[in-house]
Amino acid sequence: MSSTALFDEPGPRARRRIRVATVLGTLAAVALAALAVRQFAANGQLGYERWQPYATWPMWRYLLGGLWSTALAAVVSAALAMAFGLVLALGRLSERRWVRLPAAGYVEVVRTIPALLLVYVVLFALPRYGLDLPLFWKLVVPLAVSNAAAFAEIFRAGILSIERGQGEAGLAVGLTRGQTMRLIVLPQAARRVLPSIVSQSVGLLKDTSLGFVVSYAELLYSGKVLASFNGLLIQTYLIVALIYLVVNLSLSKLARTLEARQRLAVPKRRLARA
Repeated sequence: MSSTALFDEPGPRARRRIRVATVLGTLAAVALAALAVRQFAANGQLGYERWQPYATWPMWRYLLGGLWSTALAAVVSAALAMAFGLVLALGRLSERRWVRLPAAGYVEVVRTIPALLLVYVVLFALPRYGLDLPLFWKLVVPLAVSNAAAFAEIFRAGILSIERGQGEAGLAVGLTRGQTMRLIVLPQAARRVLPSIVSQSVGLLKDTSLGFVVSYAELLYSGKVLASFNGLLIQTYLIVALIYLVVNLSLSKLARTLEARQRLAVPKRRLARA
């Protein structure tokens, strides 16, 4: 049975349970959507005049500006989180106890803390000690700190999935441990965990909605401002939800595509070695 870096391939029974759960979940979602549409129609929320403003470019330009701010915060947060996460992963794998224990402690503690709490720390606690970050960084820093722990576990799992002989071969040809890790192990591990990195980035993108708390003009906050301006609360938030849905489904599809390619590449590598 093939496996990924983070979990085993589900068996026949597990796949059947997944299919049944998917069908039931889809039916429940369709039923709820039909009920919602019925209630909207009964309350006049589906009238043309209430949706017509969203057929104009100024509305979409404003919301797309919020989407750009969301993407910018997500990309910067992901870059910082991945860099710090890689350092933590290497720290957890270190042979030195004084490096390994603090890295493990950080990962275990931060994984239990909600990202919203970290946002509140940056927003309210740090300014009391003279550290008042710009608005953009009040969102990016807590997201990077929170997601670094998750990325650390992804990278650690990827490194541990590499066959021990790869590292031993690097040491045998005269490379140092650092060179072996940088030139041989990490490139292979990065390819293996790429689908998991994309999946974690989807969660990080959704977490940027916490910019609502710090008044950062990301997509959700832009929707709130727009709804308060035009009075179209339901319509605005449905459009915002649709934008999130399209973006996240696209990224999830990318993750599944990368994972499928990775599974196809494993037998090819085994045949090449044979």
